[in-house]
Amino acid sequence: MAMTSIKMKRLLEERLGYPNFQTSYDREKDTFRIEWKDTKQGMTIKLPSVIAKYNERGEQAINELEEHVLEALKIMNEEHHLKGMEKHIYPVIRSTSFPTTTNAGNRLITKEHTAETRIFYALDLGKSYRLIDETLLDEEQWTKERIYEMATFNMRSLSIDYKIDTVAENDFYFVAMQDGYDASRILNKTFLDQMKEKSEGELAVAVPHQDVLIIADIRNKTGYDILAQMTMKFFAEGRIPITSLPFIYENETLEPIFILAQNKLNKENDDQ
Repeated sequence: MAMTSIKMKRLLEERLGYPNFQTSYDREKDTFRIEWKDTKQGMTIKLPSVIAKYNERGEQAINELEEHVLEALKIMNEEHHLKGMEKHIYPVIRSTSFPTTTNAGNRLITKEHTAETRIFYALDLGKSYRLIDETLLDEEQWTKERIYEMATFNMRSLSIDYKIDTVAENDFYFVAMQDGYDASRILNKTFLDQMKEKSEGELAVAVPHQDVLIIADIRNKTGYDILAQMTMKFFAEGRIPITSLPFIYENETLEPIFILAQNKLNKENDDQ
């Protein structure tokens, strides 16, 4: 029988029904929330995306979700400090719609990136991480600039490897190191410049979700169509989706492809 939201809700209640947690189901938003009873800190799970993964991968998808949720809840209940953890601070990319405050009302440390994306900062704790908020920063009396410099320096030290796929004479590179910072590598300008230098066409970049960075050497119109479809597919499947909109990398800047296409179209119309 087909998996429904009610059935998935019951399954998650069975898996996550620990004495210290409480759960709730929002029928209107189709979400499942689990939180600590005493602090009310927790996380909200979108059931349609869980069901899609369950239909594709079965119990393994639920096992991975359970492990991720328990680790995240454990971290929420621990006390953390930045001092002494300088080498474990990294930037993470999120969509501009991602909340900029914690459930406790603390403002997260962010930096503007593109119209579609924003930079947050994570304290890496091994199996998971905690996003850095103002309370952590104020404790050390650090500036936002210091966090940015520290995080980007650490990010540049991460290794980069990729798989390549050629479709219709266009090359697509997939960075998926599975360390939680694949999308963050879009901030590595040295790497992007190297890829730009070796490209034969226009260099496009996409971060559909947290765990992948797609770089494309686009040599014809078909390449744009393939990249658009590919990015949308990854965006729909990602655990932490970011944006389904790819970017053109030119002169060390990222510009959404649809804006670039519109500008070109306007220029052609002006020339006529």
